[in-house]
Amino acid sequence: MNNRICLIAMALVLLVVGVAGAQHPVLDMAANHVVQTYQQATCEQLWQEKGKPKTAQQQEMIQFLRSNPQMRAEFINRVAAPIANKMFECGMIP
Repeated sequence: MNNRICLIAMALVLLVVGVAGAQHPVLDMAANHVVQTYQQATCEQLWQEKGKPKTAQQQEMIQFLRSNPQMRAEFINRVAAPIANKMFECGMIP
């Protein structure tokens, strides 16, 4: 799971570094990686990761998405349903 988090962090850093208004291939890669990580993780792994602090790269990505509403909307539109479904299956949301 830690390897997955590192890969996600690297993908998110690439997104921050390489994103200009219309560069969706990097966004696609980051969103696909996040979705794949959630789909492959067990519920136990997700519960363990839930309480851990975010890495510097993850925090940077979060800040980038907060400051760029268009990219944030695109990212959330791509990852929301698969993540929500997995969290529902794991009892993490009602």
